[in-house]
Amino acid sequence: MKNLANFLFEVGMLKRTPRSGFQFLGSGAESVAEHSFRTAMIGYTLAHLDGRADVGRVVQICLFHDLPEARTGDQNYVNKKYVRTDEKKAVEDLARNLPFGDDYRDLWQEFDARESLEAQLAHDADQLEMILALKEYKDLGNRYADEWYPYLVERLRTDAARQLAETIWETDSSKWWFDDDHQWWVKGERGPA
Repeated sequence: MKNLANFLFEVGMLKRTPRSGFQFLGSGAESVAEHSFRTAMIGYTLAHLDGRADVGRVVQICLFHDLPEARTGDQNYVNKKYVRTDEKKAVEDLARNLPFGDDYRDLWQEFDARESLEAQLAHDADQLEMILALKEYKDLGNRYADEWYPYLVERLRTDAARQLAETIWETDSSKWWFDDDHQWWVKGERGPA
């Protein structure tokens, strides 16, 4: 139980581990935990769209894909040019102490290899999460988001992800909550049905 308690504290570290790429975008911030949660929801969505993938496996891969960053920190693309992190060692050190360590190691290795359909969908979910964040910041006026978008699209591996990315980029990120019921926004009441 001690190892499990330590594991859950380690997972909590992701709430305090910032995603480091936003410093180059010039606006925005999110933790690795926030990123992983939305990535898992995107993975769930992509797996359902695909129809062939093991939905649960995709979600598990998404949830665990950045767990090593609790130990290594988040390395953006500029950092990765100069700094080598040993994510495999971080995975092994944690897996050794978990009763489901083999499962964790397998999930992470599957994501890293990107060969299975589930890993490809999880990879695409990871990229789509950043595309969503970029679109949110673009809609708030960050002009650099347009420069990043094409690179992220090129990383996508599945047709469903490419179609979703295009729709995301064409959709106003704030319109999902602002419906057309004028009276609600004026009086706080629904108009006649």
